[in-house]
Amino acid sequence: MSARIAERFGGRAEVTESYGDVTVDVAPDDWIELLTFVRDELGHTFFDWLTGVDDPPDTFQIVAHVYNPDARTRLLLRTRVPRADPHLPSAVDVYRGANWHERETYEMFGVIFDGHPHLVPLLLPDGFEGHPLCKDFVLAARVAKAWPGAKEPGESGHGAPSRRKTLPPGVPAGWGPPDA
Repeated sequence: MSARIAERFGGRAEVTESYGDVTVDVAPDDWIELLTFVRDELGHTFFDWLTGVDDPPDTFQIVAHVYNPDARTRLLLRTRVPRADPHLPSAVDVYRGANWHERETYEMFGVIFDGHPHLVPLLLPDGFEGHPLCKDFVLAARVAKAWPGAKEPGESGHGAPSRRKTLPPGVPAGWGPPDA
């Protein structure tokens, strides 16, 4: 399988194997060609999932997992898009199951899938601003409402004295209540 991918894409694809799983990395221009090739030529007809990975400071990684039910083999397919212009061709024409996953990735990361038939918000309430799975997204709920349980030594009323209060992970300094 790896040899056939390398034969087809040459230096345009990086094929790696780890623990029996094959991962293929391509440029965004080769994304649809790779998906079509593994479906039609390698028999990976089952589309499992697609998601994004925030990879600061410059890129988003788009990851798809496909499966060949006859050979019982799976592939992890990846590409990177720049944060400044996060566009990637839609895979819906190759795998219809990519529809929901691309909508979710668009909503959670802001990656735009060009040619998607209905790229609209899927999970978040109307009027929601931002992309909550991006690493620079401030999770306001971490600051707005304190954790109900003791989280520092001494906060339970007995034991060692409390340490200096710190902001929760993902909250920039100077954001939130002044005592945080």
